[in-house]
Amino acid sequence: MRPAAAPKAIVALSAAVAAPVHAHLVETGFGAFYDGIAHVAVTPADLIVVVALALLAGQRGTRAARYAVFALPVAWLAGGMIGARWPSAAALPLLTTLSFALAGALVALNAKVRDVGVAALAITAGVLHGLVNGATMAPAGAGALALGGAVSAIFFLTAILSAEVTALPVGWPRIVVRVAGSWIAATGLLMLGWLARSAP
Repeated sequence: MRPAAAPKAIVALSAAVAAPVHAHLVETGFGAFYDGIAHVAVTPADLIVVVALALLAGQRGTRAARYAVFALPVAWLAGGMIGARWPSAAALPLLTTLSFALAGALVALNAKVRDVGVAALAITAGVLHGLVNGATMAPAGAGALALGGAVSAIFFLTAILSAEVTALPVGWPRIVVRVAGSWIAATGLLMLGWLARSAP
């Protein structure tokens, strides 16, 4: 066998004998609560949607930010409990990707969404992502404590980011927020393209 062909043969052999990969809860070694916090930090779709909604709520002002700070974690908790109970119904990659792509686009456009609209978007995204979280955590043997850790991380991240954006002065700081929204929207579009390409 030629030297250049050896790495290709190893990759092909590894792919042939590899076991299926399943999503799992990250284990921090500090307990279920911290595992839940880490799960949000290392799950890109979850982290991005929280950031996007916090930016959107902050753009829309104090009242919208307050709505989002409570609506998102509560909806996430409800979705997580449902997903843990019925994990087979929680494979929603298209919807979860659409949720953060839409939120990012609204931030980029500085869309004049009403406070109730921000809350509705936070509830919808929270339920969708919570369903997936619950379905991921249940097979790993994680209970309500891990879900509580995830929801706590979401609450504090949303509160801090939305409060910071609310306090930003008019000018380039607000433009930076819109640029961040455009990156989030672009990430969503790339993910949607990847999902369409990998669909059977």
